[in-house]
Amino acid sequence: MAAQGSSIVEEMRNRVILGEFGVRNVHTTDFPGNYPGYDDTWDQEKFEKNFRVDVVHMTEDTLEFDMIGIDAAIANAFRRILLAEVPTMAVEKVFVYNNTSIIQDEILAHRLGLIPIKADPRLFEYKNQGDEEGTEIDTLQFQLKIKCTRNPRASKDSSDPNELYLNHRVYTKHMQWVPIGNQADMFPDSAIRPVHEDILIAQLRPGQELDLCMHCVKGIGKDHAKFSPVATASYRLLPEISLLQPIEGELAEKLRKCFSPGVIEVQNLNGRRVAKVANARLDTCTREIFRHEEFKNLVRLARVRDHYIFSVESTGVLPPDVLMSEAIKVLMSKCQRFLEELDLSQME
Repeated sequence: MAAQGSSIVEEMRNRVILGEFGVRNVHTTDFPGNYPGYDDTWDQEKFEKNFRVDVVHMTEDTLEFDMIGIDAAIANAFRRILLAEVPTMAVEKVFVYNNTSIIQDEILAHRLGLIPIKADPRLFEYKNQGDEEGTEIDTLQFQLKIKCTRNPRASKDSSDPNELYLNHRVYTKHMQWVPIGNQADMFPDSAIRPVHEDILIAQLRPGQELDLCMHCVKGIGKDHAKFSPVATASYRLLPEISLLQPIEGELAEKLRKCFSPGVIEVQNLNGRRVAKVANARLDTCTREIFRHEEFKNLVRLARVRDHYIFSVESTGVLPPDVLMSEAIKVLMSKCQRFLEELDLSQME
């Protein structure tokens, strides 16, 4: 009985159980004294021994990694910092000299603000509130000057705008960087530009034109979403699927169809078709098995409480691994500031 009780407590401490009508074991386990006989006081040596980061997949713009042995509050802190507190450069002011397109100035300025700018924010300073004019250390300047005309070589019976008009689509590739001060010496020609050249800004017709000047400044997503360096930053707990009894034959095929592709495999063992958990992390936890009476007592769905699967998708301003390291630096500076405030309050 003692061993059974111990296993139940271990399950409560380490697994979130997905049932038919709810989720169990979602309460916090962060505080010492929650469970008799367990010393849950935080220990640095124990933390360092158990903590692990595994990079699963990384491309130029996306990163998936596992963070194991960490608390939910810390995991969520990284997510929130990535979304709102890692700085980037974005269009803040738009000076409209001429806009005869059908897009109002305010809408155009909003669209321009949301264009991700390929510029390393670590090389710039925050602009002071009172400063009207930008300087080379806190401002980037772009110019957009384009006019739509008719194509004299277009055939008379054509109805295709791409053939009839020249410059009728305004893309981010038409934004020209204008160096301020010594920026031309600091950055190569192609270093400062929009991340993507093919973002559509506006559509024009013959006679319509845009003549704009844009100032980009450094900011964080907490102030405005245009400064957020990530398209998405999220995490989920690692799914765990346990087959409590062997599942064979037609039931095995039926079980495979209950999950996302790749989660359950049906293997041939001595002429028998047997279900096997192939890759639980692909599971989306749909709980489809609870629609079938025969599976309710054969399969256990759970999530590992301290195993977080992080997904970070960068807007392209900085690589996702750099964004994660910047988020860690932000959290470290917050902790340092907190410790300094604590020392000051104790001195007082």
